[in-house]
Amino acid sequence: MNSSLETKENEIISLFADCSKPEDVYNKIIEIGQEARKENFPYTDEAYLVHGCQSKLYLYTKQSDAKLSFKAHSDALISMGLAQLLVKYFTDESAETILKSPPTFLEKLNIPNSLTPSRANGLYNIHLRMKQEALKILVAST
Repeated sequence: MNSSLETKENEIISLFADCSKPEDVYNKIIEIGQEARKENFPYTDEAYLVHGCQSKLYLYTKQSDAKLSFKAHSDALISMGLAQLLVKYFTDESAETILKSPPTFLEKLNIPNSLTPSRANGLYNIHLRMKQEALKILVAST
């Protein structure tokens, strides 16, 4: 893991430092989702829709130099919070890093095991879409 991802992972894990129960983790994810919804997000057409999520979730990807940045939006706070964790982790990373670096902080925080199957599937699909976007950019640059 590169130092940038390690730093981000530590920051994300520290957000959950006071969470001793699964309900606390859920509440923190909702809180993260509420904060993120305050941002303007104009990318809500079909091209940005992430399929396979329980609720409508949109993901915008931007390339700047050799790095990618992401923005996400969902009306469902849990989905929004989960997306924001991945956005925070993968933004300002190279396409190659995104493809090679799984978000291990999720397992460290036991997030996938505390989600319903449909929410876990949605989380997987958000991560998959980020990897697909990274792959598109990587292929286009060769």
